[in-house]
Amino acid sequence: MAEEALAAPHVATGKEKMVIAASSLGTVFEWYDFYLYGLLATTISAQFFAGVNETTAFIFALAAFAAGFAVRPFGALVFGRIGDLVGRKNTFLVTMGIMGGSTFAVGLLPNFATAGVFAPILLVTLRVLQGLALGGQYGGAATYVAEHAPNGKRGLYTSWIQTTATLGLFASLLVVIGTRSTVGEAAFSAWGWRIPFLASVLLLGVSLWVRLQLNESPIYARMKASGTTSKAPLTESFLRWGNLRIVLIALFGAVVGQAVVWYTGQFYALFFLEKTLKVDGMTANVLIAIALALGTPFFVFFGWLSDKIGRKPIILAGCLLASLTYFPLFHALTQAANPALAEAQAKAPVTVVTHDARCSFQFDPVGKNKFDSTACDVAKAYLAKAGVPYRQEALADANDLSDEVSVRIGGENLVAPSTAMLADTTQRKAQITSFQATLHTALVQAGYPAAADPDRINKPMVVAILFALVVLVTMVYGPIAGMLVELFPSRIRYTSMSLPYHLGNGWFGGFLPATAFAMVAATGDIYYGLWYPVVAAAITLVIGLLLLPETFRNKIED
Repeated sequence: MAEEALAAPHVATGKEKMVIAASSLGTVFEWYDFYLYGLLATTISAQFFAGVNETTAFIFALAAFAAGFAVRPFGALVFGRIGDLVGRKNTFLVTMGIMGGSTFAVGLLPNFATAGVFAPILLVTLRVLQGLALGGQYGGAATYVAEHAPNGKRGLYTSWIQTTATLGLFASLLVVIGTRSTVGEAAFSAWGWRIPFLASVLLLGVSLWVRLQLNESPIYARMKASGTTSKAPLTESFLRWGNLRIVLIALFGAVVGQAVVWYTGQFYALFFLEKTLKVDGMTANVLIAIALALGTPFFVFFGWLSDKIGRKPIILAGCLLASLTYFPLFHALTQAANPALAEAQAKAPVTVVTHDARCSFQFDPVGKNKFDSTACDVAKAYLAKAGVPYRQEALADANDLSDEVSVRIGGENLVAPSTAMLADTTQRKAQITSFQATLHTALVQAGYPAAADPDRINKPMVVAILFALVVLVTMVYGPIAGMLVELFPSRIRYTSMSLPYHLGNGWFGGFLPATAFAMVAATGDIYYGLWYPVVAAAITLVIGLLLLPETFRNKIED
């Protein structure tokens, strides 16, 4: 009888369902704000990082995107503590105000041409504010919804919070697509990219109003009334081994794998289409939007299923499938989205033949290296800029001390200007220009396309592959909120679940696009970056199988 009395307040009434829906709506807005930057990374790299080479600029743009993720754990600590001390509702309002104001301000920023290095500094500052706000938002939203849900339905109810990230991405995609189609690509690249950021102020007003209608979580309200809230949530969460052990298991046995699968399926796939396969931005956005629309219901499906069979098997199955299928799925994506590139790779693979010691890593964080002082750099820099995949091969004679570098395209061998020739600065530009022209002609003759041919894109197949990637996302992400809520006691739940979630998603997931593209730039292999999510998901699978507890039958009212 006591157990029934305790559980009774959590049988969701119509009013509580409306409150949960309102909470989810506010969360959609915050994700919309956060994802706008990711969708516009290519445009932002041109606007704010124009002082470096193109490859470095794009990696910088992704790094600035990741900066927002880097500070999310600190936001989790700050706002998680506040949420456990003073309540869920007020914390919601603060994080939303910071997020909305920062997003609106991005639309007002001067670009690099106007403000120089000051422009990217301002951009990164706003991204940091967004990350701090998002770090405090998710744990509160998931905790709030779970504490309204009846036992046996927490997976289903919290899965609606899980859809908000994808719905926010979907909403931002629709706004970007609508703006692009209205003003045109040229105007969008010049100034139209600001519109989605500025328009967010309207959504901010609606979402703040919605959040103001919320009541405090019933579990927290009872703790507050009885005086049993935590006085030191950070100490209880992270300085006591019993709870810290669960935090670490949750991080490495669930969240890390969930994070890399999520960001690979929803972001790396988009960047891969645009940057690597040279699909135009509008088409890539539309194809991703369709896949997201088809896949989003599976968040709710896997949340519901986790109430029946458990959270752990679904999350770990998603990690296993991701580890096994990413390489074949991305190879298939190349075949479907840019068949000319796949055909050229098969018919005339590109190989740079040189000594390893003479090749620089094709990423310059300060923008000073033009990659024009050695023969190897000249060859690889052009291939990277052209988006041509290649592999590097050592000279047949390891004792050959010459500085000759050649680019082999199928059966054709092109010799790059020697390092000695490049040392003559008066002739360097002419030598490089001549070699690049020869290399360009050979690549065109071999069938390497400058961009994906819109008429040859197999759009149904691309959508099917992207849909498969999204379904993997829903497997790992649909049940994760329910699991994290159930792992920790009510008095420190907001703090305890927020940190592993944002460490995993902010660091392991948020840095995935920049790290993966840097790995590609370093090797010339367009698929090499996939080793990041494949290995991370496999590690989570092993740790999760050995240490992660099942939680779906846990009571959360303590």
